[in-house]
Amino acid sequence: MKLGDYVINRLAEMGADKMFVVYGAANGDLIDAFTRNKETDYVAVMHEQAGGFAAESYAKVKKVPGVAIATSGPGGMNLLTPMGNCFYDSTPVIFITGQINSQFLRGDDSIRQVGFQECDIVSMAKPVTKYAVMIKNPEEIRYELEKCIHLTQEGRPGPVLLDIPLNIQKADIDPDKLHGFDPDRATMKYNLEEVDSQIEQIIDDFSRAKRPAIMVGMGVRIADASDELRELGELLNVPVYPTWNALDVVTSDYKQYGGRIGTYGGAGRNFGIQNSDLLLAIGSRISGRITGGNIHSFAREAKKIVVDVDQSLLQKKLQQVPFDVNILCDAKIFLKRILSRLKDKELVNKIPNFSKWTEKCMGWKNKYDPVKKEFFDQKKDVHPYAFMRTLSDEMASDSILVGDCGGNIVVSNHSFETKYGQRNLTNNGNSPMGFSFCGAMGAWFAEPNKQVVCTIGDGGFNMNLQELQTFKNYNVKVKTFIINNHIYGITKAYQETNFQGRAEACGPKGYNPPNFIDIAKAYKIKTVEITSHKDMKEKIREVLDYDGPVICDVNCHEYHTYEPRIFGWKTPIEDMYPYLDRDEFKENMTIEPLEDWQNPAYPDIVK
Repeated sequence: MKLGDYVINRLAEMGADKMFVVYGAANGDLIDAFTRNKETDYVAVMHEQAGGFAAESYAKVKKVPGVAIATSGPGGMNLLTPMGNCFYDSTPVIFITGQINSQFLRGDDSIRQVGFQECDIVSMAKPVTKYAVMIKNPEEIRYELEKCIHLTQEGRPGPVLLDIPLNIQKADIDPDKLHGFDPDRATMKYNLEEVDSQIEQIIDDFSRAKRPAIMVGMGVRIADASDELRELGELLNVPVYPTWNALDVVTSDYKQYGGRIGTYGGAGRNFGIQNSDLLLAIGSRISGRITGGNIHSFAREAKKIVVDVDQSLLQKKLQQVPFDVNILCDAKIFLKRILSRLKDKELVNKIPNFSKWTEKCMGWKNKYDPVKKEFFDQKKDVHPYAFMRTLSDEMASDSILVGDCGGNIVVSNHSFETKYGQRNLTNNGNSPMGFSFCGAMGAWFAEPNKQVVCTIGDGGFNMNLQELQTFKNYNVKVKTFIINNHIYGITKAYQETNFQGRAEACGPKGYNPPNFIDIAKAYKIKTVEITSHKDMKEKIREVLDYDGPVICDVNCHEYHTYEPRIFGWKTPIEDMYPYLDRDEFKENMTIEPLEDWQNPAYPDIVK
């Protein structure tokens, strides 16, 4: 058996029925191996970055590692951004690069290059992968491939890179004689006695708390513990807050859903976290998007407890926000064990009734909804918040939304109401524009019978629109809505904050998007335009009901705002712009506001 065949066969056995590839001479034997395997197939994308983005979403939806295959040199380099995506957002993807023939590789690091398209992709990839290795001997392939498959899913998941020279791909091997990998040697083990002891303390903490809250990260989704998390929130009857990567874990229709939090969360949503006296964070790395720039103001009067599988993040000396209790444990294991203890009626009876506190948090969420009624009354163009809320109403209960980064993620975070059973995907840690168009493609290949919707800004769509060809080639039935404000909207918002509104390099100077309808028509893909609220709902339905790919251009005014939001590095996340009346703000604070709360910072353009 050729080594290239062995690799593709083993990945098919893993459960990857689709792999995303761009052909090149250096990966030719790997691609040819698909012709001899009936359990999997390749998807030939137009650009390696697109293939990596697609593999990321495929992995999130399919619940098996995604696979992206590229050639040597620029092919491998084009995968670095998707590798970063998967590394920072803990997504299991196996990246495979073809490498030039071993005999042409440079013999010393002091030599820049010997062979054509020679590239030390392993060294480049190491900072953004869990493991990266070049296969130098055919006999290594079983061990290294099994190790890669294991590491992508073990502990905190993430990407790996397997670099295979062309002559190694061609080598004849006997699979029965290959040495395998022992997963037990690389499997994370938890001190469950210590975890149980910490759980007893947590239950005691809840028994003495007055204003507790639970914050949920994507680690809960990765651990397949969404149902257990929801059960815990219901049992304790406390407000539960999703971070940006957990929008389909704690959904908008969940009774204890407190709203989305952070720098673009919303005043009402953040009041609950900031006024809490006990905060239990499960599966979240607590990024700056959650805490805001004034990290020491985050949940400042709460006892803070975090549960995570990443041992590094649990070291107090490395935490931006020091947590009082750090628990090393898988989210599902932790939740099952705490739920088991809470079946003891004596323990449950010691926990206070938090209904008044929880009702207060729900009241904040509803009163300060970022989507205001007047948005729907807009006569000219489309208000993106009104559009996104309407779209969420119309999408199927088991559908998949893949949202882009930049301003698009803010609009979605503020406006889209996720239903139980839906998936709401994006990339948060690396946050590259153009992700969602390719990511939605990967999600559709994972679940081709489900409604898959892509939302993306005009700037993001411009970055990967070559994949229209892939959509056409494979009849990818993704419904793409371009939130088109004819500008880099989030960039402009930053410039308003810091540069008196001078919109350099984001439009119209330096950026001017094309007519996307004309481009989509050139690929013979159905198009729809939404230019006002008058027929917005009907056209959304037209797009969603069409049996095939659709590009829908949603025309928005360039000067819409992303609000509420935080201004300045000193502003705590409970005090969002546009600011509440100072008396009203004070009334909503159970704890004392920070010094100088009566004089909040304003953006430069307002000044």
